[in-house]
Amino acid sequence: MEKIKLVIFDLDGTLIDAYQAIEKSLNFVLRHFGLAAQDGQKIRQAVGWGDLNLLKPFLKKDQLAEGICLYRKDHQASLKKYARLYPQVKILLKYLKKKGYRLAVASNRPTKFSLIILRVLKIKDYFDYLLCADKLKFGKPHPLILNTIRKKFRVSADQALYVGDMVIDLLAGKRAGMRTIIVTTGSSNKKEIAASQPYLIIKSIKDLRKIL
Repeated sequence: MEKIKLVIFDLDGTLIDAYQAIEKSLNFVLRHFGLAAQDGQKIRQAVGWGDLNLLKPFLKKDQLAEGICLYRKDHQASLKKYARLYPQVKILLKYLKKKGYRLAVASNRPTKFSLIILRVLKIKDYFDYLLCADKLKFGKPHPLILNTIRKKFRVSADQALYVGDMVIDLLAGKRAGMRTIIVTTGSSNKKEIAASQPYLIIKSIKDLRKIL
């Protein structure tokens, strides 16, 4: 990939495993409303569309406003306790920086919580830019977030690579005209990913080093 100058990463399911933190916070909200706790797999399938959309399948409309406030308050502490990097993420990021790539994060997570993750896990300084859906009119799978990052660095679509874990990441990448690599550590299963025809599918984020 000689043309690539910019590598954009999704966050959840791609670089970090925050599923336990999400599960803890969502079930905290459900208990508050006297609702049954949900298992991790069902919650995992709802991840990736932003925290408000995460809550919608589990709460009534008149519970959402209070629910999102409760979720976000709990999630600040939950992320600090339970979020983890996938193996060799720091090694990969250090390698890419050394090779001269510009690095960015594009996440449907709110900015506040994305920054908590990057700071607590000590990877914020590897990134040149962070952009989250709460700063834009549209989140993924709309390509706006990727196009905005690309334009900031003044590179063409074929000079940017996007790495995510979900079909919505792949849709966003394709709509932005970027080569998109999907790692199978996140919310979408391999069958769903393969059906959407990404540029490449990898089993672990560490495999990106071999590609770049």
